[in-house]
Amino acid sequence: MMEDLKEVRAEINEIDARMTELFVRRMEAARKVATYKGAHGLPILDALREDAIIERHAAEIADPEVRGHYVTYQRALMQVSRSYQERLLYGMRVAFCGVSGAFAHIAAEKIFPCATHIPLSDFRSAYDAVVKGDCDCAVLPIENSTAGEVGQVLDLMFSGNLYVNGVYDLSVNHCLMGTADATEDSITQVISHPQALAQCAPYLRERGWRQIQFENTAMAAQHVADAGDPSVAAIASEETAKLYGLKILARNIHSSGMNTTRFAVLSRAAGGMKGREGSHSILMFTVRNEAGSLARAVGIIGAHGYNMRCLRSRPMKESVFQYYFYIETEGDLCTEEGHRMTEELASSCDRVRVLGSFAYPAPLGGNA
Repeated sequence: MMEDLKEVRAEINEIDARMTELFVRRMEAARKVATYKGAHGLPILDALREDAIIERHAAEIADPEVRGHYVTYQRALMQVSRSYQERLLYGMRVAFCGVSGAFAHIAAEKIFPCATHIPLSDFRSAYDAVVKGDCDCAVLPIENSTAGEVGQVLDLMFSGNLYVNGVYDLSVNHCLMGTADATEDSITQVISHPQALAQCAPYLRERGWRQIQFENTAMAAQHVADAGDPSVAAIASEETAKLYGLKILARNIHSSGMNTTRFAVLSRAAGGMKGREGSHSILMFTVRNEAGSLARAVGIIGAHGYNMRCLRSRPMKESVFQYYFYIETEGDLCTEEGHRMTEELASSCDRVRVLGSFAYPAPLGGNA
């Protein structure tokens, strides 16, 4: 019996030695993945991929009890791998528009919790910081569920050369905030970003306060804190109020109960989803100035099996009354089918550009 135990332990030692070798190889692969994610502006956690891998491999284990322990083991292993990648990417620099406490800063912290977050004064500065290599990626808003598209960012995406490697939804809860001695009765003017003012338009209109636009919500809150004037209030997040020591005068003042802003992660290299289920894509194009050109372009996209989620037009800055089109589709355009579609699309368009493919909806929060 003792000999049997020694033989089993010897077998375990042999297996552990092999697992040690495989662990080192796995961590080396994780390092390469971290390098790729850093270059493409991708977050550490890819929950959809992890769940798919665990489910696929667990299905190969017949014993249900062993299968349960395998799932626990695999999740722990992936956590170790993520921790290693986080350490490797700790120096990752992520640009956002605004100052600490801005909604873009909150989104950047949730998407890249271990990165260094670089505040910049405007959308173009954040975008150009990535183009020049000063930052690895930028987190910029592209749409709000109440106020619509963020045109300045879409224009940068159209005219620039960065790619979209992720789109994340951030629930936005707007608060009215002022100095310690301020009340709603003392307020005469409210300052915030134009989008925030638009999202709270009914509330502001009812009270008749003067509205002043600021670069972003956090800068507006900072101005109120610095001015110390009880007649001036800002609209920003509750986190921002705490950051600048302001008093919340009213919460959730936005007009829609489901106020959400979509943020795009832009980087210098395209990622691609390799046909993964749940992937979405963004492309932009201009059509030729001839009858039916837009209809042909839309028909080509549908003929290749891509379902459009949205179609928008934006005026081109360099051409009077000329427009470019922004489209989001379900599916990965970085595939053979996607390449065939974009090649055919070029026959009806003057310019076609695939901005990127990504998992959507992607979780935002925690280690997302």
